[in-house]
Amino acid sequence: MAAATGGTRWAVAAIATGALLAGCAGTADGSPGPASRSYEAADGSITVLSAAERNPAPDVAGTTLDGGRWSLAEHRGQVVVLNVWASWCAPCRAEAPALKSVSEEFAGQGVAFVGLNTRDSDVPALAFERRYAISYPSLVDRDGRLQLLFAGDLNPNAIPSTVVVDRDGRVAARILGRASEATLRSVLTALLGEDRASGSADSTDAMDD
Repeated sequence: MAAATGGTRWAVAAIATGALLAGCAGTADGSPGPASRSYEAADGSITVLSAAERNPAPDVAGTTLDGGRWSLAEHRGQVVVLNVWASWCAPCRAEAPALKSVSEEFAGQGVAFVGLNTRDSDVPALAFERRYAISYPSLVDRDGRLQLLFAGDLNPNAIPSTVVVDRDGRVAARILGRASEATLRSVLTALLGEDRASGSADSTDAMDD
């Protein structure tokens, strides 16, 4: 792939891997901010923002399914993957092995995963985590309040959907619908290759393989 810059490089690389998205609810309206890059893939979309376009992520914090506390602010300096899911959602079940695999692959590399378990109840949600051996925490988001904190040009308005926050605490990417291993890996590799604050990739361009 020829070298490219910003969101274009990341999203094209993700689409080239054959990522297919499917959502339980909500729509991909194809209307991100004026300078963002949105690429349709099946019935979903991948949107990645260049560093200059990114806004600070909302203050996401709450109680996890296991009764603990989790706060996005505590993970400043890490790339954070927030996945919106529900136990009754078939595409959520389909993408769970990919999320587990990539979360384990990037463990110890400055990446944190967290779920936003929405419109669900504890018993089936905990059973879901046991079934797919999900080891990262999930915030309880019964009424979708935490999900709605991302309202704006990267609103995760489907279940499942995934928002990725860069190491400077800015919203960098959204996967609307089912995420594949290849898509997650491409976005995370690109974000980890950025310089802090500048958002510029290092000299080894992971997207040009």
